[in-house]
Amino acid sequence: MLPNHSQYVIIGAGIHGLSTAWRLAENLTKSGEKVEGKIIIVEKSGISDGATGIACGVVRNNYFQPAMRKLMAHSVKVWESDPEAFSYHSVGYMQISPELMRDDVRQIYQEQKEIGYESTFIEGEAESRKYMLELFDDWQAEGITSVLHEKSGGYANSVKSMQGLAKKVKALGVKIITGVEVTGFVKSSQTGSVTTIKTNQGDIGCEHVVVAPGPWARNFWSMLELPRKIELKDLQGNTHKDVNMWRFWQLQEGVLKVEPELLRTNDGKIPPVLHVDSDAPLYSDVDKSLITDELWGIYYKPDWGFGGIQGGAAPYEINKAAEEVNIDPYGAASPEFITGPEFSNMWVSALAHCHKRFEGTMPKYHKEPSGGIGCFTADSFPVIDTFSNNVTFIADSNHGYKMLGLGCLVAEEILGKTQELLEPFRFSRFKEGKLHPVSNSPYPWS
Repeated sequence: MLPNHSQYVIIGAGIHGLSTAWRLAENLTKSGEKVEGKIIIVEKSGISDGATGIACGVVRNNYFQPAMRKLMAHSVKVWESDPEAFSYHSVGYMQISPELMRDDVRQIYQEQKEIGYESTFIEGEAESRKYMLELFDDWQAEGITSVLHEKSGGYANSVKSMQGLAKKVKALGVKIITGVEVTGFVKSSQTGSVTTIKTNQGDIGCEHVVVAPGPWARNFWSMLELPRKIELKDLQGNTHKDVNMWRFWQLQEGVLKVEPELLRTNDGKIPPVLHVDSDAPLYSDVDKSLITDELWGIYYKPDWGFGGIQGGAAPYEINKAAEEVNIDPYGAASPEFITGPEFSNMWVSALAHCHKRFEGTMPKYHKEPSGGIGCFTADSFPVIDTFSNNVTFIADSNHGYKMLGLGCLVAEEILGKTQELLEPFRFSRFKEGKLHPVSNSPYPWS
């Protein structure tokens, strides 16, 4: 049953909603305040039923953008603080790249060193091949000239990690109320602050609202009457009017239903999460036809939660106006937006391009809910800011699951402590031209 009022109302029981509630409740408890009744989370379905529950689960710091790299270094520490509760596997992460990306990846490595994030960087085609063969004796990818091996990071089992986080939240006295769909906000005519949250189960009075909606960001943005079109100054100083605030990309992921143990290192260990970008021609493992001779990329890992080798490839933008894109109750694609028909052939063929052990495994490809639609901001990076005086909006721009520490920083800000790590992600950056630098990666978020 919904309370009539709560001091803090958090919308969404995904990674950001739960982590915000966790740190907020911890801080209130430390200060001697009673948590029960002060913090509630409302969720329209169930814990981890949205995008978080079907997330790939990769945790990495492979970002060309310094602000993202610092934010991820913080988040990795949070993951490492309780790996058992978060079902977190610290196996590391590898960015394996062609010459086109070598300078960018070298810069990532150098800046990782500056912030104390441990990694190893290998340069040169022969040296890179040798390094990979020491891990996998069947490595056969061509044209690789750099390998960045992050020693931290890895992956987590998405549903189990959210169950563990929810357990922490409930133990602190936070109430999670499911089956509650937010339908609107009532603002004060004098201050403009949100005073009431309207839901399908009744109204809730509030003093502060946290909106952590994942792929539903556009919907809540509209409810708060925030601009659908924005002014944006690009990195060259050019100003663009009427830029769409939101864009939707179809995330392409799948599972190869083989024993996860098939992808072990030469010494029998679980390997790092592998991300391979390549400009070598990619041929079908089925009929040897050319799939692409342009830059392509895949990521993959053995995953016992998914029951096989799980991973994905670069997304494709949905060619529809943002307001026309529908999102189903699970954060996955509507029926018309499924992984492209060529995805399975491309992804499995790319696995075979990298490892001989995956040759002939196309019949093992299995399609299941994974990936879904991603709701991206105008520059593909998060927006974390306060609107209407008392609404903290977390628009993760599909960087979500890996950023377990983001909600913790948001909680500190709600309690009056401005967080330097969040400053580069304010909404004002679009108009001010403070955008994040763009790399040569085929991914819009790297």
